[in-house]
Amino acid sequence: MPSSSGSSSGFAEAGTAASLKMRGIHPRRALGQNFVVDPNTIRRIVKLAEIEPGSQVLEIGAGLGALTWELVKTGAEVVAVEVDRKLVALLKERFADLPVTIFEADILAMDFSALPMRSRSWISVGNLPYSVAATTIIRLLEKAPAMTSGLFMVQKEVGERLASAPGNKTYGVATVIAGYWADISLVGNVPRTVFYPRPHVDSVLLRLQRKVDPPFDLPLGYEHFLHVVHAGFSQRRKMLRNSLSGIVHPDVFDRYGIDDRSRAEELGLKEWGMLAQG
Repeated sequence: MPSSSGSSSGFAEAGTAASLKMRGIHPRRALGQNFVVDPNTIRRIVKLAEIEPGSQVLEIGAGLGALTWELVKTGAEVVAVEVDRKLVALLKERFADLPVTIFEADILAMDFSALPMRSRSWISVGNLPYSVAATTIIRLLEKAPAMTSGLFMVQKEVGERLASAPGNKTYGVATVIAGYWADISLVGNVPRTVFYPRPHVDSVLLRLQRKVDPPFDLPLGYEHFLHVVHAGFSQRRKMLRNSLSGIVHPDVFDRYGIDDRSRAEELGLKEWGMLAQG
């Protein structure tokens, strides 16, 4: 296990800027590259993720490896996914002699079964690009059943949306879909000053715990459930009897005691499950 000194001391903001400049690397806005440079924030992520010796961890968007380094220090086995080829080369050099596998891939397109994971259950962590954070989390929940929990740094608005409750303006499709798979909570705020370059938005730490069993049966299938939820929220101002016309039979509302004059944001996860049962 590496010591806590040495390499880790290089992850300050100035050191990050110098390291990037030396290698001819510029943070790419298209990839949402804002690197975490505050050691306290990095340690906080690892602690909240409950990483222990021997844990199998999938890190998404490893960047310069600041969080990767802290994960390795816990005794965890790390698979770090990074899409930027220049950063992949840097990471392979930096972690050549440590229990880290660097995997060059786009998390939104990769086959999770191809990951070199030893265990059938693993934890995921990451500083997720703001534009694809919700999509990434939902894809992990849908396509990577071995992921049992996760701790992600995301844009504040994204975190609030995923952890929202019915009746809030942030409550929407992503809330319902993610809630089907996992219990989700906000566990901390993250100031802009911990990033390089500094973003123009605030961030939060989002924790998810995969549910052991689905919250309800879906006799018509998961895809039908998705269809119902997307249709219901597609016209938020409309009553559900209108937005779900032709998708959910009117008798279904009466059967489960759901007011068909309700709007999408007024229904909880359980009610969406009822509507999807046909």
